[in-house]
Amino acid sequence: MIRREKGRFASMMIHVFLFQWKPQASEQEKQQAAERIRGLQGQIPGLIETSYNANTSPRSQGFTHGGVMKFSDQAALEAYFTHPVHQKLVDWLMPLLAVAAELDYEA
Repeated sequence: MIRREKGRFASMMIHVFLFQWKPQASEQEKQQAAERIRGLQGQIPGLIETSYNANTSPRSQGFTHGGVMKFSDQAALEAYFTHPVHQKLVDWLMPLLAVAAELDYEA
C-alpha cells in the first residue's frame, strides 16, 4: 500500500516473524505470548495492524507460530525494535524460543 504523506509517497512496512518453541515452553506461555504480541498494537506508535496465530502450513520447516505486523513507514518499524514495550516482550519471549526468524519488506 502506497500512501501520500506530506507531499511525497510513503510505503508501509511489513514485519513477518516465525517461531519454533523450545520443548519446555508451556501452552500457557504460548497463549500469553499471543496475547502480549497482539497487545503491542496501541502501545507502539506507527504499528497499524497485528496478526499472530499457529502455523497451519505443511511446509512449516518446524515453525509452529508466526505473525505479521504492518507499520506506517520505515521510521515506525525501526522505532518498534527499540521501543521499551517491545524490548520487555523480547526479553521474556526469547528464552522460550528455539528459533525465531524475521522478514521485513516495503509494501
